[in-house]
Amino acid sequence: MSADDLNVVAEAKRRGRKKAQKALGRPVSTRLTDDQWQIFNEKVERSGMSPSVFLRECILTNRTQIVARPPASVERQRIMYVINKTGNNLNQLVHVANTARVAGQLSESTFVALVDELELITQLLKAHLHRVD
Repeated sequence: MSADDLNVVAEAKRRGRKKAQKALGRPVSTRLTDDQWQIFNEKVERSGMSPSVFLRECILTNRTQIVARPPASVERQRIMYVINKTGNNLNQLVHVANTARVAGQLSESTFVALVDELELITQLLKAHLHRVD
C-alpha cells in the first residue's frame, strides 16, 4: 500500500471517530449498592438490551417497564455478529474508495464496479439473514 493510500485510510478513520463521538458524547454514571446492581443486572438481562441501551430507553421514554425481547438463537447471534463486522468493514472500504475517487485517485469505472460488488454482497448478506430463526 502506498503512502497516499495510507493517508486516505487514516483520513477516513479520523472522520469516523468524529461521527461516533458526536453521536453519543456525554456519559451519565451512577453508583449502586450490590443489591441494587443485582436487580438492575437482572432487568437488563431480561430485556435483551445492553446496559446503556436499557438506561437510555428508561430515561428518555420515562418508562420503568421494559418489554423483554425474545432471546436470539446461537445461530442468529453468530450471523448477526458476522454481518455487523462485514458491514463495518464494507463501510470503511466504501469510504476509502469514495475519498480516493473525490481526490482523483480512483477511476470512475473501478468505482462503479466496486459499488456493484458491494450491492451484490449486501443482497447476499440480507438473504442469508432471513434464513435464520
